[in-house]
Amino acid sequence: MSGTVTSNVFKASGVIAATPGGLDWSSAVITGSTLSAETGKGYFINTTSNICTITLPASPEIGDQIVFADYARTWATNNVIIDSNGNNFQGDPDSYTVDYNTAGQSLNIVYSDATKGWIPVSDDAVADVPVTPTVQRAIFAFGNTGSVTNISNLVNSSGVVGSNVTGVGTSRENIAAAGYGGDKAIFGFGTTGSVTGVTNLVNNSGVVAADVAAVGTGRYRLSATTYGDDKAIFGFGFISANTGITNLVSSSGVVASDVSAVGTARKNLAGTTYGSSGQALFAFGHIPPLVNTRNLVSNSGVVASDISGAGTARQGCKGASYGGDKSIIAYGDDGTYTNTSNLVSNTGVVASDTTGVGTARGNPGASNYGGDKAIYGYGAADPGGKQSVTNLVTNVGVIGSDVTGVGTTRTNSAAAGYSYSS
Repeated sequence: MSGTVTSNVFKASGVIAATPGGLDWSSAVITGSTLSAETGKGYFINTTSNICTITLPASPEIGDQIVFADYARTWATNNVIIDSNGNNFQGDPDSYTVDYNTAGQSLNIVYSDATKGWIPVSDDAVADVPVTPTVQRAIFAFGNTGSVTNISNLVNSSGVVGSNVTGVGTSRENIAAAGYGGDKAIFGFGTTGSVTGVTNLVNNSGVVAADVAAVGTGRYRLSATTYGDDKAIFGFGFISANTGITNLVSSSGVVASDVSAVGTARKNLAGTTYGSSGQALFAFGHIPPLVNTRNLVSNSGVVASDISGAGTARQGCKGASYGGDKSIIAYGDDGTYTNTSNLVSNTGVVASDTTGVGTARGNPGASNYGGDKAIYGYGAADPGGKQSVTNLVTNVGVIGSDVTGVGTTRTNSAAAGYSYSS
């Protein structure tokens, strides 16, 4: 007998794990849109006609191995999606999308442990990493209907606003909201007639939780935004005077104590996230006078000093992300209610004014939804007073015309995105 004997690797159970050359290769080329893969096997995946979603074993053992190969060099046309079936993949949870889309690629994965899960030991071409899943839904909540309220309205992944949901938490207005933890949201601060710092967490099903005791100085007419992909920051606002203090929110929704102010103290400003690595900014507001100043926020939550603004100085405008890495700031009050908007690039540059669409108004709520789009809703207009109309924003930053309102008319509410599920 001739040839090289490969080293044997023992799995956690003591069973000898297969090496790549010793795998049991499936005799049938996989052409279907789904495959439930088994450990110790190799598969030729032909995606000529369709994408193939591969579900990995639910209860793998350390050392379990599977190999996949691009049979017809068509993975670049119809990709392969790996569903890790509740286990981690390269240390990222199953909620992330693992996508292989290189022609002629082969993928050799081995299960390591619960922490890192499945690890590619070779992938023949490029090391495609998991893509952060996108937020699909949004929620508007709190505000003033003639008196302070805690009602909420859920928004589905198509931008359709649902009817009122009975309120939870202290009724208040001039509140702020942001996403945290990837698929959850937090509403915080505001005024009941007296300023408060209480917060309310929103789970990934859109359920608003009861009040969490205040951390940080109570204030209202502040703003909030997501940063670092899974954390949030509340900033600026009014106490008995304008302030620039901020409060960071962890990826588990815990609000930290006050961080000393950076940037000009002001109220009624906008906050939004931008960029591919989770940066954010605060912009516009009222000192007095009205300003278009902006302050960039790093992906570690550090607020930078003032940068000269672009666009008409105003207050009561709101920001939301769109297109995956850009943002828009729209509406507000520059002496009269306006529907002017300003696009924000993926480097945090605020563009000049874009002619407005939709009912001119101040203090609406705004949020991302549907993965790469945004929505504005509610607010105060003149004439007409409090509003319930909404305006959808496309994934290229174009604001749509008014959509007939659903839910109780109100102003001074807030909105945030939640849920990976569409």
